[in-house]
Parts: sequence; C-alpha cells; structure tokens
Amino acid sequence: MTRTKPRIISYELPGAWTLLVGASDADNDFLSIETAGPDDWWFHADNVPGSHVILRAKTDEEPSRETLRQAAAVAAYHSKARNASSAPVHCTRARYVTKPRGTKAGTVRVARGKVLKVRPDISFAVRVRAPDLHSSNSSFQP
Repeated sequence: MTRTKPRIISYELPGAWTLLVGASDADNDFLSIETAGPDDWWFHADNVPGSHVILRAKTDEEPSRETLRQAAAVAAYHSKARNASSAPVHCTRARYVTKPRGTKAGTVRVARGKVLKVRPDISFAVRVRAPDLHSSNSSFQP
C-alpha cells in the first residue's frame, strides 16, 4: 500500500517559532509519532476531535509561556472547540506521546503534561508553506 503524502499545515508564531498541524487522523499520527522530536512540544484540544499540533523546539531557546499559550490556541482553533469562548488543551513534550498498538489513526497516549485553558485563535500566527516531511529522513529542522 502506498502512503499518501501527509497534509500538514504550517504556521510561524511571533519569535520565529514553527508550528505544524495535522489535517487528518493519519497526518496526526505522522506528526506525533514519526516527525516530532523528543524536545518538541505537542498540543491537542481536550475531549474533542482535533488536530495534533507540534511546536518545534529550538536548540538555544525555550518557548515562553505566551508562546505555549499561542500554540495551544492554534490547537483549539483546529478542533471541534473552534467556536468555544475557551477550550482546555493538552500540552506536553513529544517524548511523552506514544501510539498504543492496534489503535485507530489519530489515537495516542499522553504520559504526562498539563492542560492550558485558551481561546481558540490563529490571528497572531502566520501561515507558511509546510516543509517537506515525507522524505526518507523525516526529522525536519526549521
């Protein structure tokens, strides 16, 4: 079976932080399990269907609390909670996200993390061309 090219939405947040957003359950698996590095940040709206969102780690800088909240707001926007006044969003390092055997596409287990309550929003994010993540070496570095 030939794998279709992942549909990834890419944003740039203030401070040149890169966000990657899955467009389908299969894309979410690709992002969360195959693409995300252990130090990247992972986001998903709590208890509603939605995209997995990856905030790419930088080697020389940790994201600010505001950057984490912005990434969470994008995750809320790309979920069924888009029209809510606020939404809880899971936030953790990608190293704590695993795929249980035999589960359907888009299903992951999160070992630890926190929940941020945010307003769904993308007004501060600039949509950019998504990097090619479907090469033989899928570890993309911005």
